[in-house]
Amino acid sequence: MIEDQFAVGMTFMVYLLGMLGIGLWSFLRTKNLSDYILGGRSLGPFPSAISAGASDMSGWLLLGLPGYAYAAGYEAFWIAIGLLVGTWLNWLIVARRLRVYTLAANDSLTIPAFLENRFEDYSHVLRIIAAFFILLFFLFYTSSGLVAGGKLFETVFGLDYTWAVIAGALAIVSYTLFGGYLAVSWTDLVQGLLMAAALVIVPIMAINSEGGWGATQAAMNEMNPELLDAMTSSTGEALSVIGIVSLLGWGLGYFGQPHILARFAGIRSGKDIPTARRIAVFWTALSLFGSLVCGFAAVVFFDAPLDDPEKAFMLLINALFHPVVAGILLAAILAAVMSTADSQLLVSSSALAEDFYRTLMKTDASPEQLVMVGRGAVVGLAILATILAMDPDSGVLSLVSYAWAGFGAAFGPTLILALYWRRMNKAGAIAGVLVGGITVVVWKQLTGGIFELYEIVPGFILATIAIVAVSLMTREPSATIQRQFDETVGAAAD
Repeated sequence: MIEDQFAVGMTFMVYLLGMLGIGLWSFLRTKNLSDYILGGRSLGPFPSAISAGASDMSGWLLLGLPGYAYAAGYEAFWIAIGLLVGTWLNWLIVARRLRVYTLAANDSLTIPAFLENRFEDYSHVLRIIAAFFILLFFLFYTSSGLVAGGKLFETVFGLDYTWAVIAGALAIVSYTLFGGYLAVSWTDLVQGLLMAAALVIVPIMAINSEGGWGATQAAMNEMNPELLDAMTSSTGEALSVIGIVSLLGWGLGYFGQPHILARFAGIRSGKDIPTARRIAVFWTALSLFGSLVCGFAAVVFFDAPLDDPEKAFMLLINALFHPVVAGILLAAILAAVMSTADSQLLVSSSALAEDFYRTLMKTDASPEQLVMVGRGAVVGLAILATILAMDPDSGVLSLVSYAWAGFGAAFGPTLILALYWRRMNKAGAIAGVLVGGITVVVWKQLTGGIFELYEIVPGFILATIAIVAVSLMTREPSATIQRQFDETVGAAAD
């Protein structure tokens, strides 16, 4: 056992040193705030697509989703369908216009800055409200990644959960702190490829060990036939319309995730978008399917029910592979955690440096000062997220679902309409962010009946209504804003 842990530990150390090496290389290339936040808008389609996918999926892809598939069976396909369609639509309708518009809108580096420049909000109210919701929901999102990291180190090394969370946080902060966007994006590329490889290898080995896919399905049917019915829960109850809409509703979240949207703004050229879209959709489909199959295989692989279904992927690896190979595959979980948490910390630090510090405290701050503030924010936010992650009973999927809904509702409708509706104005944007974010927070506290609907769905709908209603009831945007909109739409179409 000690030898096994040593082999896994050495694999982890090699992996972490590689990530730190990328962080150092990126540090040497980071000269200003644009480099730190968007990498100087220099990434090509392949790293942009894989980085977007890796930063999106996080530890829940290798822990939360297999755990859900283990417990719910084919019902989990509804989430995967929603996420895959959401990925495709986000790259199709948002990516190109956002890349062009953020550059046209005074070279906006963050989503709050873009909204402020898009609607000429000289009061900074819209920017500050948007940055507040980014910080609020990213605390929960980042803490979910640290929970996943804690479960990983706890399972692999037998560490105390508290120290496991702290170790994961230190690893993530170390390269995000120095390299910024380039470090995050290039490490995400490596980590995204590692995640995809693990989600191909592990389910194939697990299925083959049970005699193939047909044998696995037969065994699942023998244990609980309801696991093979996508229209029923594992208890045999028919899924309600609310239940199915809630699962599909995960796809709505993509349109408002700042860490994913940053990849659109940071891509080298709008002409790279179609290639990046195809890569991103393929990676997402492969990863989601592999994750689900891992959960299904674990149902029949383990004789006794798992105490924590979210550890199914890790336990399969430990049972199927040599310690050295297991160390490489388990590093994929660490990769999933790091690839999302680093992006979240970077976007949050950008909000503090660009949207709070420069906007409210020091408007003449130099680029070097803003980078230092951003790096200090990474440390502070990581500490807060670590504190939130200290509960070992926290569920990765539940934490992610709350933050995902918050971003999707607060920013999704606002951003889409800002990119496509000429008549939208500042008041409508403020209403959309507020209504979407507040609806998610309030809806989450209510239970029973319609309130069982995943909070992103009512949040998205009500935010859209608020934007349209308030924009139509208030003054039209200025001629300057409408002219810039027309020019940007034309440039995006070229």
